[in-house]
Amino acid sequence: MTPPQTAHAQSPALAKSVLASTVEKIIVWVGSLQSLVLHTVAFVLFFGVAFLHWVAWDAMFLALTTVVSLEAIYLSIFIQFSVNRQAISLKEVEQDVESIQEDVEDLEEHVEDIKEEIEEISEDAAQEAVEERRKQQQAETLETLTRDVKSLLAQIEGLKSR
Repeated sequence: MTPPQTAHAQSPALAKSVLASTVEKIIVWVGSLQSLVLHTVAFVLFFGVAFLHWVAWDAMFLALTTVVSLEAIYLSIFIQFSVNRQAISLKEVEQDVESIQEDVEDLEEHVEDIKEEIEEISEDAAQEAVEERRKQQQAETLETLTRDVKSLLAQIEGLKSR
């Protein structure tokens, strides 16, 4: 019997699940139209403040480069996270396919066994039909012989009575 899990034992798994869910939501959002619009607006604003001379061009490029570099680092981590999740999913699908393939092979063996049994039953039925025909022919022959013997007996009786 396993001891019940405490809240302390469950919290790392729960935190990991919440983090994974959050990362997946970010991945979905980054690939959305809203993300494209937000990034476009941000770039326009960066260049706009420099164009209006509110910030020096060098300072704007330094800030923009830093922000874009940090974003690229996080996006690459998110992409790898997504790739890892897909790899796990594909591995599960591969295992399911292997299991299905084994089931198909088992079914093929059963079908072959059934075919063999059907052939045996067909052969048995054919043999029974042949045996039945042979018995019928024997009965007919026996009946013919019986009639012939009765006819001969009748002729012998007729010859005796003369």
